[in-house]
Amino acid sequence: MSAASVNVDMIVRDVARRTQADLENLTAEMTSMFVEVIPEFRHDDAVRRLMVASTASNLAAIVDMLALNISLDDITVPPAAAEYARRFAQHGLSLEALLRAYRLGEHMLVQRAMTTLGRLDLTTDAALAAAGQIARLTNRYIDQVIEGLIAIYEDERSRWDARSDAARAAQVRAVLDTEGLDLASAEKMLSTSLRGWHLAAIIWTRPGSPDPDAAQLRTGAAMLSAATGKAPLTISADERTHWAWISSNAKPALDVPLLQHELDKHPALRIAVGDDPSPGLDGFRQTFRDAQRARTVAVTAADPHRALVLHSQVALAGLLVDHLADVRAWAGRVLGGLMRDDVATLRLRETVQVFLDAQGSFTDAAARMHVHKNTVHYRVRKAEEILGHPLTENRLDIEVALLTCAQLGLGGAV
Repeated sequence: MSAASVNVDMIVRDVARRTQADLENLTAEMTSMFVEVIPEFRHDDAVRRLMVASTASNLAAIVDMLALNISLDDITVPPAAAEYARRFAQHGLSLEALLRAYRLGEHMLVQRAMTTLGRLDLTTDAALAAAGQIARLTNRYIDQVIEGLIAIYEDERSRWDARSDAARAAQVRAVLDTEGLDLASAEKMLSTSLRGWHLAAIIWTRPGSPDPDAAQLRTGAAMLSAATGKAPLTISADERTHWAWISSNAKPALDVPLLQHELDKHPALRIAVGDDPSPGLDGFRQTFRDAQRARTVAVTAADPHRALVLHSQVALAGLLVDHLADVRAWAGRVLGGLMRDDVATLRLRETVQVFLDAQGSFTDAAARMHVHKNTVHYRVRKAEEILGHPLTENRLDIEVALLTCAQLGLGGAV
């Protein structure tokens, strides 16, 4: 080790000792600066005391490192700083604000060291060398502690969110299920007004999704917000499912094309919507029941290409889905051979369904299906041949059976 480096180390230790002597004032000055510059640092007295302890412990650790030549390998997050990071996470304050404080504190400490160096009788080279060493070591300390703080913050945030979500989910379930609950009590339980209109959605991820479910579910909630222009009340029902309500004084409007477009970018996401908004406590419950039925239909049909299911599109199937075996047996009696599970028969069912919806117009049905009118004519006659009677006979039952087959994936029984 050269005499010059020894001299620099001695200067750094001298600066550290002088800083240590003024540590109380530096801590007060630094915490006051945090409160003034960063809104998230304006705490109540208890948390403010923890902030001061966190600041003091970091300053003391840096000063000890400089004065005693402590290796960075031995540096860990001071306990008070770790606890403050946890409290920051519990209060829902941003990690960015916490990290900004560390960088501002680093700058203030280095500037204080520069001022101290300026008061010493040093050559320019010695002062610059000492300043560089102080800045470098302080920066490396901050980097190392920040890395630990990020892990502490994120772990606590996840734990706190899970606990908060569980409590909120329990309250929501109580509001949904408790008979005789009045509006005022329900609003108090949820800490939100239920007097307006409500539109519920269920957001879930397909099993085997390669992306983290929590991130996907947050994305789904953001999509719902964008498609309604409102921030939803969202709770975690389980690790793969979120429940969400859009509430407003006016009837919420859902931009279905926008929601579908965004969902197309996320193949693992599914959303079922109770898309007929309803008012008040009864409406809060009814729109959720609609969303539940829409989801049950979606899961039962297991259509890999259908990411968005609106209750209005599957309302009948939603009423029947809890009686699947009976519905399948009845549809089999009505449709007979048209229930076979092959491509040709599926095409016949689709054509007949469109034809009946087009009020028996071959031309209209052909235009909807983008095929020639003669193709529709042939398929309709073929279906009637399989049924053993014209479509005009028992028409309502045929339409309902075709609809439930399409929406519940019931093909296969003969």
